[in-house]
Amino acid sequence: MLIYADESNLDDHVLGIAENLDSKVINKIPLEPHLQYDSDGLALIIDPSNIKSKIHIDFLKGKVGWRIKRSQHESNLKKALGKNKKDITIFDATAGFLSDSMIFLSLGHKVIAVEKNKIIFHLVNDAIKRASKKLEFINKLDFRCGDSFNLYQDFKDQCDIVYLDPMYPILKKNQKKSGPIEAIKYLQKCENSSEDNEELIDNFLSNDFKKIILKRPLKSKKKYSNINYQVKGSTTRFDIYL
Repeated sequence: MLIYADESNLDDHVLGIAENLDSKVINKIPLEPHLQYDSDGLALIIDPSNIKSKIHIDFLKGKVGWRIKRSQHESNLKKALGKNKKDITIFDATAGFLSDSMIFLSLGHKVIAVEKNKIIFHLVNDAIKRASKKLEFINKLDFRCGDSFNLYQDFKDQCDIVYLDPMYPILKKNQKKSGPIEAIKYLQKCENSSEDNEELIDNFLSNDFKKIILKRPLKSKKKYSNINYQVKGSTTRFDIYL
């Protein structure tokens, strides 16, 4: 994927991203999906003709920034974590945009998060870099790119919880709430397919673990019968396995 950056924004950071992605940095806006690097950081442009297709992650404002400021009110997520006398280590196996892991961190816990897709990894890593000066708890984050199940084998002895939040299927009735549908489809294509997600869930449930939290749409079918308990919200639920 091409990376657009004008000469004023060209630095070692974007050159390193380009090298890792085996991408080319250009100074003309391409007409195809591309990454854009400017003074605001790294962004993914799905459709250059549609400004709403821009995906830019910012932990200091927007929905995630608002959730971080009121993390103590994340009652369902806190119930899913359970009562812990000390800070715990959470292994986020489906990191994505780190929206829930940022809440875990703001609550004082340590997070090891893994994202398989390189483009998403760099979008999030760029956001981490920008936010690290203002959000001190980010120093408790170990963010990696790779196969989460393989990496888990190196960390499982120190992890108290495995957190699984596979991307939800896109339904026609919630397209408006989901944002530009083309952007979401593109992200689904970039990330694991639903089949890969199901295989990942199976792998973790058949492995050694202390506790697994599986985030699901509220009305989705239970595919695994050995759920110990559930925490239900208005649109999502957390299936807990011990």
